[in-house]
Amino acid sequence: LSTKAGSRSVIAALVSKAKHINRKYERFLERTFPRFYVLYATFTRGVQALFLEFKEIRKIKSKMHHQRLSIHQLPYRDMERLRQVQPGAGDTFRRDVIKAIPIGIIAIPPFANFLVIVLMYFFPRQFLIRYFWTPSQQVEFLDAYDTIRRDSYPQVVTNIALAARSLPEPQLQKRLQELCAEVQRGSQPRVAELYAVRSLFSGSPLGLNKLQVSHVKALSRVLFLTPHLPAFFLRHRLQSHVLEIRHLDRAMLRLGLGQLSEEELRAACYLRGLNSTHLGKSECRAWLEQWLGLSCKLQ
Repeated sequence: LSTKAGSRSVIAALVSKAKHINRKYERFLERTFPRFYVLYATFTRGVQALFLEFKEIRKIKSKMHHQRLSIHQLPYRDMERLRQVQPGAGDTFRRDVIKAIPIGIIAIPPFANFLVIVLMYFFPRQFLIRYFWTPSQQVEFLDAYDTIRRDSYPQVVTNIALAARSLPEPQLQKRLQELCAEVQRGSQPRVAELYAVRSLFSGSPLGLNKLQVSHVKALSRVLFLTPHLPAFFLRHRLQSHVLEIRHLDRAMLRLGLGQLSEEELRAACYLRGLNSTHLGKSECRAWLEQWLGLSCKLQ
């Protein structure tokens, strides 16, 4: 027992000494190389955040197993965290995992994390995942991804307008075409106006299983899903992704928007198609209230 106690005290002393040296090293970097220190601190926080993320996912999956829960029975935050590693989550998380593997291998040898920091400096978006982006890079890269997504919006609206010509109900057909024209002119329809034409999206030609392939590909790009798959797989992935968002919407409504942090509100808006990087908390909450006001009424 005394030997074990002595070993523990030696280990504790070594850990304490290592922490002390590390704090001195970080203060030296901060004073002498402030730009390098920002990258170093971002890398350190990123490793910790990534480790905690996987730890939380393991905890959630263990809870689901022991309590025999499905993902849709989880609280909003657990569902949102787990959604990212489910088959319907889209390609963003998988891209992050693929990027993280070589970075993890590179960082294994002693002091090799400096090579990762070099990559952070020269190729942050190409080689690194979001955990290793600085706050300014987070905004910059999310803006860049949103620009790619936004390029598909006009095609989606044009496809809806073209499909509307084949609708059997003249009044609703006219109303939908007017709504498309309003959006193309830069206006935002009210929730009540969108709800009024909901029945048109249940069957041909606007039901998900009846959409033209070009329309499905455009919607896939909007949701960061690859469009380079056969039409059957595109429809299946799109439906899975949209259903996950639908379940998240209902869980969010149960939790209440007032319970979400500003970061959570921004992430929820961004997932649903709104670039929230430059919006305030109240603006995000107002937009999500409108979104939920429509989404949670639909079948």
